[in-house]
Amino acid sequence: MADRAAAEIKGMAKQGMAHPGTKPMLTGMAIGAVAAAVLPVLTIPVGVVGGAAIALWQRVKR
Repeated sequence: MADRAAAEIKGMAKQGMAHPGTKPMLTGMAIGAVAAAVLPVLTIPVGVVGGAAIALWQRVKR
């Protein structure tokens, strides 16, 4: 699974917005940032990273 995640990240880095995984990743980052802004326990950078990680995991587990 780590190999698939690394390949996904490299593909997004090379292709940018043309890669099919970029938009779901950005959406996950935005959702994480909003959740962190609402919850007093989390900071926004932690929410962004968490949202990105969840979005990547959802994409790679298929």
